Amino acid sequence: MAAVSDPGRLHGEFKTPGGKLTAVDLSLREGRLADVSVNGDFFLEPDEALLDINAALEGLPADTAPGELAAAVRAGLDDDAVLFGFSPEAIATAVRRALGRATSFADHQWEIIPPTPLSTAMHVAMDEVLTHEVGSGVRNPTVRFWEWQAPSVVIGSFQSVRNEVDPGGAERHGVTVVRRISGGGAMFMEHGNAITYSIYVPQSLVDGMSFADSYPFLDAWVMEALEKLGIKAWYQPLNDIATELGKIGGAAQKRLANGGMLHHVTMSYDIDADKMLEVLRIGKEKMSDKGTRSAKKRVDPLRRQTGRTREEIIDVLMTTFRERYGAVEATLSEDELRHAEKLVEQKFGTDAWLYRVP
Repeated sequence: MAAVSDPGRLHGEFKTPGGKLTAVDLSLREGRLADVSVNGDFFLEPDEALLDINAALEGLPADTAPGELAAAVRAGLDDDAVLFGFSPEAIATAVRRALGRATSFADHQWEIIPPTPLSTAMHVAMDEVLTHEVGSGVRNPTVRFWEWQAPSVVIGSFQSVRNEVDPGGAERHGVTVVRRISGGGAMFMEHGNAITYSIYVPQSLVDGMSFADSYPFLDAWVMEALEKLGIKAWYQPLNDIATELGKIGGAAQKRLANGGMLHHVTMSYDIDADKMLEVLRIGKEKMSDKGTRSAKKRVDPLRRQTGRTREEIIDVLMTTFRERYGAVEATLSEDELRHAEKLVEQKFGTDAWLYRVP
């Protein structure tokens, strides 16, 4: 976000997920930061450290990269300085927003696509299509909810089919296997047992953030919606969404060269754990840091935690997103569907893509 409060002054803000608001007011002189004032509702000790932060930013070129801005702030602070509720990275993002190089949710017109039935291969292809479109400015930033047509396993971009999927179990249960463009782990889905959505954004929205910080930032609206449903949820680094009763979902991301970014999440609604364990290979090493001996205990579906139907939960999610960001309803165009179909034929439906990691 960038705004002018008085002539020659630029203003940017960033609220750390789960933390405090950081604001920066500054001027530009000959392409460099001037009269920098960092402020907000954060906590900082000692008081004079605020002057050190301002001094560290003063005179830096306006095109300084976010990582270099954060490094300058960190280098300007004494070892005994304590930042609570914000960070050098938060300051860097606020600076970049003041300069118009980073954006906030409020800077964009958002669109929301309700659950749309597609084959699993079409879903992962559509992720690539829409991420490219948002990156190139053809489509507004968008959140899209998936609807499943058939039992499927979606594996991460870097996973081995052989190591993740039991072929006998997959054949027995009629499960198709598809590889997506993002990293992360395998997901087992059947119609009605999961809630999946994808968010397509310009990378300017997460400018200056670490990968770890971008996950809760992009899903703050989800935590708000879950709270309305009586669930207190949080991110378990890096990409698990958890509650006191266990994991309810996981996220993955992919950033494209054209500036588009994909962030998608699958949350378990009413998973058949026995069937999942027959289809997926979940080894001891996978479970070694989860504090549980059983994959069944690791996942606690939303149906049990909320007592709501899947449709009711999706409606709360969509309503929360609309109200929070002013999103308008949208659909998939015929051109987007044709483009995705072509990608399925040439990429996502081929053995060359599926088995690119044997």
